[in-house]
Amino acid sequence: MYALIDYIGLQILIKEGNKIKIPFLDQKVGSKIVFENVLFFDDGKNKKICNPYLKSLSFSGKIESHGKEKKIIVFKKKRRKGHQKKNGHQQQFTYVTIDKFTKSKTTKKTPAKTKAASKPKKTTKSKGSK
Repeated sequence: MYALIDYIGLQILIKEGNKIKIPFLDQKVGSKIVFENVLFFDDGKNKKICNPYLKSLSFSGKIESHGKEKKIIVFKKKRRKGHQKKNGHQQQFTYVTIDKFTKSKTTKKTPAKTKAASKPKKTTKSKGSK
């Protein structure tokens, strides 16, 4: 059983019990997170494809740890000009362990009664002398 979710513009393949790496979340270790934007779901028997999201499914996870990627060095140089610039960047990430999926019950909201549209008023054009 697996699903494809949309998380901050990234498509992530998740399975129950798996540990996934997502962009950094500013939350404490051990807190819960819910993934509601499910794009595709396969339980072995049925496959559900949605447009744009499945409203009846959501996945929950628990934040395990935070970390940083390997440092990337950016070096810029212009030849014969004496110009050199060295920068580095380390991207932060969060590890999340996926729990069981949950089926959310959607309740249909009854639309509020609207007022009957009033008939447009008849207008007469007055003939003006020119």
